[in-house]
Amino acid sequence: MKRRDVLVGGAGAVIGIAATSVLQASRPALATGPERREGGAFEARLVALGIELPAAPAPVATYVGWRRAGAVVYIAGQGPADTVGQDAFGKLGHGLGIEGGYAAARGAALNVLAQLRSACGGSLDRVVQCLSITGYVNSADDFTDQPAVLNGASDLFVEVFGEAGKAARAAIGVNTLPFGIAVEVESVWEVLSGD
Repeated sequence: MKRRDVLVGGAGAVIGIAATSVLQASRPALATGPERREGGAFEARLVALGIELPAAPAPVATYVGWRRAGAVVYIAGQGPADTVGQDAFGKLGHGLGIEGGYAAARGAALNVLAQLRSACGGSLDRVVQCLSITGYVNSADDFTDQPAVLNGASDLFVEVFGEAGKAARAAIGVNTLPFGIAVEVESVWEVLSGD
């Protein structure tokens, strides 16, 4: 059978449906209550950690800060929160070191969490897990430590959500970012479905 058959229907469509059924059957069922969340109340964990989230930033162009599709929330790329200060701006490997980049990534993660809280109706307790993180690091041509910089975001997510904060990840070096920010972080999350 040719790959084209699977894409356009016919006998291939049956195989596609069967494969989907097998994948769905092999996936563990999602719990819908507190037992699904590691440690329970993530809002309480924020308080215990002394982390105060900023207000969710308004978009600066034609896009939305987040979009939800069922139990999945897509968070638009976020720059560092205002509280980060000068480390929010600059180019890694050219005037800004890994520590400053780490702080910028952590600041961007604060804005991610602010958007996520908004998407969850005002409470991070609805978060199930982080699915993926993509970090864009404003980098000099010879800078290659993007993963160490993006740990600023990943470490914050793990502090707040534990194992549920660990995600598939990409750390990408770019030659510039909007407004000269050092790091931009976008992410995808699974949340409890329902209103």
